[in-house]
Amino acid sequence: MLSSWSSRITENTNPPVIKNLKFGSITINGTTYEKDVVIEKGVIRQRKKGPSKPLRGKYGHTPLTSTEKIPWNCDTLVIGIGMSSRLPVVDEFKKKAKSKGVVLILLETPKAVKYFTKNYGPKTNAIFHITC
Repeated sequence: MLSSWSSRITENTNPPVIKNLKFGSITINGTTYEKDVVIEKGVIRQRKKGPSKPLRGKYGHTPLTSTEKIPWNCDTLVIGIGMSSRLPVVDEFKKKAKSKGVVLILLETPKAVKYFTKNYGPKTNAIFHITC
């Protein structure tokens, strides 16, 4: 079943069940998503990268910037930077995280999913880039 972008994790203390991660697709709690996802306090939503698109030419790929709706209300933000680690995360984003006291964990998406699942808690959010 494809996502309607309004899934909710029923128990915030349990990690979401993430399966079938492959290039361009991720299944979370039985729902398949074909776009980058954000998990914030148990709510799964699509990453809206429009605000970062003007920097695409500079990076060769739409980077992750703080102009997007970032789930900063956490202690740890796990970022899956793609299946081949190609999602650029701009320095300004990293500086903003530091100023907010948010620890960034940047890993290739399959490793980020494993890290997120193992370390999930109510103060852990994630952004998963599911392509390149």
